[in-house]
Amino acid sequence: MVRVFRVAVPTTVFVLLVSEFLLLTCSYVLAAYIVLEVDPTVFLLYDGGLGRILVPVLSVLFALHFLDLYADIRARSRVGLILELGQAFGFSFLVEALISYLSRNWMLPRWLMIYGSALGLVSLAIWRILYDAVVVRAIGWQRVLFLGTNAVVHEISEFMRDHPELGLANLGYVDDNWEPGHVLDEAKVLGPVSRLRELVEETKPDRIVVGMTERRARMPVNDLLDLRFSGILIEDAAATYETARGRICTKELRPAQLIFSGELGPRPSSVRLQSVYSFVIALFGFIVSLPIMLLTAVAVKLFSPGPVLFRQTRVGLNGGTFTLYKFRSMYADAEARTGAVWATKDDPRITPVGRWIRRLRLDELPQFINVLKGDMSIVGPRPERPEFVKVLLERIPYYRQRYCVKPGITGWAQISHKYGDTIEDTIAKLEYDLYYIKHLSPALDFYIIFQTLKTMLRSRGAQ
Repeated sequence: MVRVFRVAVPTTVFVLLVSEFLLLTCSYVLAAYIVLEVDPTVFLLYDGGLGRILVPVLSVLFALHFLDLYADIRARSRVGLILELGQAFGFSFLVEALISYLSRNWMLPRWLMIYGSALGLVSLAIWRILYDAVVVRAIGWQRVLFLGTNAVVHEISEFMRDHPELGLANLGYVDDNWEPGHVLDEAKVLGPVSRLRELVEETKPDRIVVGMTERRARMPVNDLLDLRFSGILIEDAAATYETARGRICTKELRPAQLIFSGELGPRPSSVRLQSVYSFVIALFGFIVSLPIMLLTAVAVKLFSPGPVLFRQTRVGLNGGTFTLYKFRSMYADAEARTGAVWATKDDPRITPVGRWIRRLRLDELPQFINVLKGDMSIVGPRPERPEFVKVLLERIPYYRQRYCVKPGITGWAQISHKYGDTIEDTIAKLEYDLYYIKHLSPALDFYIIFQTLKTMLRSRGAQ
């Protein structure tokens, strides 16, 4: 795993990104030697040619990320891969066209752009097809041996099985509760804890993940110490869970960890800095989106009787309450009969216009006002209603801790977890929120903002 913007990125994905950057750059440099009549070396080194080449290269990489081609690196369909690569290069041509209006000095010569893009398209298509079959195996898988088979271990092993891009191979389990040879999540129980040293010699793991159901008097402390000093990484299952899934494991979280840890709480300096750039972004966003907000307000008013803005009490920083502003997407007095209930995926209370503004997330735009007032940040845990918070505090451990930072218009949980309205979904979102609080930083915030904009542009809004 490689950390980028405080997010753990699989090594295979990082290597693919770097290799494609180099391939694209080489494609345009080669095209310069093919099509230019002047000395290509002079153009590249002294006329700013390398800088000009960076524009289409970064445009293509941006488009590939936008199309989720770094979220799933496997080429499931060659035709689909070619079409998506074509879209990415089409975007780079649009960027070049835009640059021609701003400064022709940064444009690539026409035939260099055409030949370079053609070479890049072919080379990326071939590389993507070969990468999963050849390069991922060459990079090698990190071999993981599990000590114990608690619930967290099961979740990690299932996630590893479903996400091979993580580059983690399950060697098996060392546990006293199952007979050797018993299969769990497509891997075998290798033997009891007493045979740990033997099994390590046989399997040669790179990492041992400890997830024992009962640790008292059963944890092979001396064996683990010796193995750690021999160079094998020993890791608690909760730490592996956090790295692999991007969320804190509340199943294994103990109050003492929150009290004595210097990592889980937000850093005061990061919180102060967040307040500054959240205000600046909210002011800019409010001014830029004002025409869109006016059109949305007109649409809400024309197609559904009632107020344009929806005002609702939400819980914010340190459990205080504030009034949240949204464009109304439900019929007026929608909860007059039902009282406070969670919205569902196909909620009949939502108006036809409301479905569109929710899909595009236009209903969230008035929350720029909440940020300017200081009630919210651009990024943070989503604020809940007091009626729900009272219930969730009683049913979910550590739910109170998500209110140690300001709530946000968007958040890590919103871009990482699918829509859901169950207690299990709420617990999953809490785990993402705790991860965000632990890693709160400008880099992570801007990554979340970028992912949110991508979601909006691809019309994958929230319900």
